[in-house]
Amino acid sequence: MAYLAMVSPKPVLRATLASLLWSRRENEQARASLRQSVHELQDTLGPAWGHLFVADRHHLSLRGDSLDVDAHMLAQPGGSSIEILARFEDILLEDLNGLDPAFDRWLDEERGRFLRIGRALGEGLMAECNDPVVAIETAEQLLVIDRRHEGAWRTIIRAHAERGDADAAMVSYDRCRGTLAETPNGRPSIETEELIDRVRARIVPVRPLESPVALPIPPPKRERTTLRLRVMPLRTIGEEADDGLGVGLAEEISACLSRFRWISCLPTKLWPTESIGGFGEPGVEADLIIDGTIQRGLGRVRVIARLLDMRTGGEIVWAGRFDREMTDPLGLQDELGATIVAQVDPELMQHEGRRSAGARSHELTAQDLLLQALPAMYRLERNSFLTARRLLERSIQADPASSVAHGWMAYWNLLYVGQGWADDPDVTTAEAARFAERAVMLDPGDARALTLAGHVRGFLGRHPHEANALHDRAIALNPNLAIAWCFSGLAHSYLGQHDEALRRITIALRLSPSDPHGFFYDGALIMPHLLRGDFANAVEAGRRAIEINPLFSSAYKGYLSALGLMGRQRETGGMLRRLMTLEPGFSVHQAIMRSPLTRPEDVIQYAEGLRRAGLRENAGPVDDVSQRLTICHPAIDLVPGAPHSR
Repeated sequence: MAYLAMVSPKPVLRATLASLLWSRRENEQARASLRQSVHELQDTLGPAWGHLFVADRHHLSLRGDSLDVDAHMLAQPGGSSIEILARFEDILLEDLNGLDPAFDRWLDEERGRFLRIGRALGEGLMAECNDPVVAIETAEQLLVIDRRHEGAWRTIIRAHAERGDADAAMVSYDRCRGTLAETPNGRPSIETEELIDRVRARIVPVRPLESPVALPIPPPKRERTTLRLRVMPLRTIGEEADDGLGVGLAEEISACLSRFRWISCLPTKLWPTESIGGFGEPGVEADLIIDGTIQRGLGRVRVIARLLDMRTGGEIVWAGRFDREMTDPLGLQDELGATIVAQVDPELMQHEGRRSAGARSHELTAQDLLLQALPAMYRLERNSFLTARRLLERSIQADPASSVAHGWMAYWNLLYVGQGWADDPDVTTAEAARFAERAVMLDPGDARALTLAGHVRGFLGRHPHEANALHDRAIALNPNLAIAWCFSGLAHSYLGQHDEALRRITIALRLSPSDPHGFFYDGALIMPHLLRGDFANAVEAGRRAIEINPLFSSAYKGYLSALGLMGRQRETGGMLRRLMTLEPGFSVHQAIMRSPLTRPEDVIQYAEGLRRAGLRENAGPVDDVSQRLTICHPAIDLVPGAPHSR
């Protein structure tokens, strides 16, 4: 049907369809399979739709005035708009992979043609844009279709420059360079480099056929919005021959770091021969440097990596030791690169937050304000949490185009509801959704913004399928982002896929074992363990989460449920008192109403554990509680004290 729709209204030879769908069978067997399929299809369509499906002895076709094919309409001239362009980000016939090798080849050709149409549409829309804001939005949408489209990158850089925001133009250039590093050429074209040189010189053409205009010079105090970081080749210690592992590992770390929006990763270069004091010279413009050593022996390899702050004379910000079996060098390079980068990201965020804390208020950049807000959020102490809100607001005010700041603001609102602090949870939830949508719109390629938005949709919006789509996209963009793996695991748990949830959350813990958000990762393990019936591991995960951050109220809830289901009443009293101190009004009723779990049996088990732990029912009208569970399954009754076997 898909094939006939794509070529409609033209008829197709039966022999062509048989060879596409049953290419590995003999001709007669393939034709028999086709005849059987046509017969079943005619029965399925019935008289209401059968007239569109035309079958004769030699041909099949889809015809009729009432037949509309969306792929055809998207490709029609005169219908150009950014909304239509957005449709091209969907994969054509995504669910039809693997039916037959011949059909797969046809699919690849059609998808390539479909994307070429989308690119042409995007290029035409960009050429018509006179408003820089619309040009940026259009180009970003084109990059969702083809992230390596250098013309779209140049449009974004030029549009930011026309708006007088040279820093945003430079950030876009860094994003472009990081993306193009994955291509065979590996670097921007001469045309792009010439454009960025004009931006640096404050002169950029408004449009290709118009005269250049001078850009307004920004205030002298304005700083870069990204950190410049360079990875040096790791040095081999000992008599082992250097097989290139040090250089290869440095390149892998650079490639992984370039996926983080707030880091501008400079090309790897060899160490200078002079002492460490020489790294502050103009020739090395990095703010920070990653270096390290490699040692080998008895089939094992030891890598020691360090993060140095060159702005303070080479201060060691972080260091890590990694021991591995020396088997496949390329596999080792990939695994070590991912592990090092996942640990550097949170350590660097903490360091920059501490560093900016001593700066005068008027000297703080948007990024400084954001980095100061994050530790205050993680502590979950109410006063500092409210301070974090004000810092995030100032960061967004200083840089309204920051997708990351909007994403963290959405997450702040989510935690505000989760901690039970929101006076009006519905209003706060709506605000979280607005910030999340804005974050994704500002930068559809920002993995951190995507996963933060996904968690808002999954936890507050109770749309875990939509959340998983955003998390998977974030992981594809940056597979070393630990928080994306954790949030993705939670979304799977909401859907009842608890084994997969545990696998993903465990990846987050392995990627970033010392993450300041680590209490959240341990807390995320509680519910999948609990709902699999592994109460002992749920209790252990809860204990770890509370030990790291005793103010994280969500950890107490799953922990208490597991203790209750295990019958460990002597331990529940103290935990219950601590939860009531954090959330005085919390009850079984609230637990049910707030829960993002979609399977009724999961909600019932969670609530029953809380009852056995001694949490008060306080359910209000019975109908309210029943309504929450009836959404999942109309046959479920939940009445306090009643059996829950149904």
